Amino acid sequence: MAGPSTAERGARGTTPSGPPPRFLRARRGFRLPGRRPLVVTAVAVTLLGAGAVWLLYGSSWLRAERVRVAGAGVLTAEEVRSAADVPLNTPMVAVDTAAIEHRLRERLPRIAKVDVSRSWPHTISLVVTERRPEAIVEEGGKFHEVDAAGVRFSTVNKRPKGVPVLEMEPDRSPSSRHFGPAGLRREAVRVVTQLPEKVRQDTRSLRVRSYDSITLELTGGRTITWGSGERGEEKAKTLTALMKAQPDADHFDVSAPSAPAVSRS
Repeated sequence: MAGPSTAERGARGTTPSGPPPRFLRARRGFRLPGRRPLVVTAVAVTLLGAGAVWLLYGSSWLRAERVRVAGAGVLTAEEVRSAADVPLNTPMVAVDTAAIEHRLRERLPRIAKVDVSRSWPHTISLVVTERRPEAIVEEGGKFHEVDAAGVRFSTVNKRPKGVPVLEMEPDRSPSSRHFGPAGLRREAVRVVTQLPEKVRQDTRSLRVRSYDSITLELTGGRTITWGSGERGEEKAKTLTALMKAQPDADHFDVSAPSAPAVSRS
């Protein structure tokens, strides 16, 4: 009995030499997903998205209810909260942290830096860094505090303890005209930050005549000719050595640290 013809075998999906190729078998088993699973998946994703939006914006679970303040020293926590003006009972995700930071820096110049963050689920955290007065400028019986960058950031009625007074007496030199009062003030504060700790504690005032003519007055009638803020570390080391070698001296000149001078009145 004759077997099936070649045409018949091709119609049945076989080849003369054996079963159909593997890719043909794979194609026969492949089925596109039905419409129902796709619709179910789309509905689930939509519901999850809507639920997330409601949780963040519509529910009472994730709302700003408290303001926590850290880092305040001279400022009180209540002063910081008041200046921050955090909108309470609003969705946490809608709280504008950049706007809060801007308000704090604008309303409280004593704040040098502030980190505003969300502490889920209900707290806005404010971590402040206050400016430290390195010197003060006395005007009209008031004291203006100046930080390490030369910024006048606060006015107080009483002189802060241990903070030297800047006595601005600029001459008519080209450097004084070039730097101006603000530049000379920054240079004077730069000198304060370079002083050895013990000398800094004893410094009562700094007289500023020009960029390179800054003189310090210490307790006990002692004076130091410092010059400019350049080579400050070298000057500090030289001054420490001079004071140790000549404890009874009352004037020290370290404006040229490689050729210092000491004298007694």
